[in-house]
Amino acid sequence: MMNMPVVTSQYWNVVYGREEGQALLDTEGMQTMRTLANNMAWLLKKIHANGKPDYPEREEWQPMHFIR
Repeated sequence: MMNMPVVTSQYWNVVYGREEGQALLDTEGMQTMRTLANNMAWLLKKIHANGKPDYPEREEWQPMHFIR
C-alpha cells in the first residue's frame, strides 16, 4: 500500500515467553526475528546503496472521480 516495501521473514513475526528471559528460549521465534532483521538490513542497504535513497521513478497520481 502506498508504494511501501514489505520486509518478509520465514513465518509469523512473533516470539513467545511469559517470564523474563523465556522469549530467548523460543528458538523458532528467535530465528524468525533474526531472519526478519537480516532481510530488513539487506533491503535498507539496497535502497541506500549509493549514499542516498534510490527509489524508482513514479508517475504523478491521477485520482479517479467515480461520481460524475
